[in-house]
Amino acid sequence: MYFTALLARTDDGWEASDTELDDVESLDELAELAREAAPDDETVLVCIEQEGAWFGLVRVDGEDDPRVFVSDAARALRSAYGEILLTDELLGREPEDPDALEQMVDLDGTEDGVEEEIEDDDEESAAPSGSDAVPRGPLGDADLLADLGIDAGTVLKLAPDDALSEIADALGCAEVLEAVR
Repeated sequence: MYFTALLARTDDGWEASDTELDDVESLDELAELAREAAPDDETVLVCIEQEGAWFGLVRVDGEDDPRVFVSDAARALRSAYGEILLTDELLGREPEDPDALEQMVDLDGTEDGVEEEIEDDDEESAAPSGSDAVPRGPLGDADLLADLGIDAGTVLKLAPDDALSEIADALGCAEVLEAVR
C-alpha cells in the first residue's frame, strides 16, 4: 500500500494534500504537479511511502531542478512510483531507452525471473549485478531538508514505516499531514 502527499510551504505555514500519481510518468511531470501546488514558487515536498518498505522525498523550489531522496533504491525500483524517482541521473548512468526500466520489471512488480521478495539478510538478491546495479539502501540528496531543520544524518536514520510522520513533526505540520492520510 502506498501513501502520497504534497506538503507546500505557504506564508501561513505548511499545507498538505493527498495526490494521485497514477498519471505521472516522469520526475519532470512530478515536479510540475508540485509546482502547481505552491503559491509564489514556495517549497513543495512530494512524499511517497510504500508501507514498511521504502519512502521517497522530492523537493521542488520554484523552477529549480527537483531534489530527490529515496530510502532504499533497490526496493523502490520494484515499484511504479519508485520508477518515477530513480532517474538515470540519480542512478549515475547514461540515459537509456525509456522502456528499459519497464522491460526490467514485470507487471507483478518483480524483476524478470525473480519471484521472491527482497529479504533484509539477502543483500546479494537486492539488485541486479553489473554496471546497471541499483544500490540497496539510501540514494539521492539526504541533505534536501537541512535548511528546514532536518539534517542528512537524521534523514538517513529514518525508518520507512514512520519517516513521513517524523519529518512532518519536525517541520511542524504533523497535524496537516495526518489529516490527508
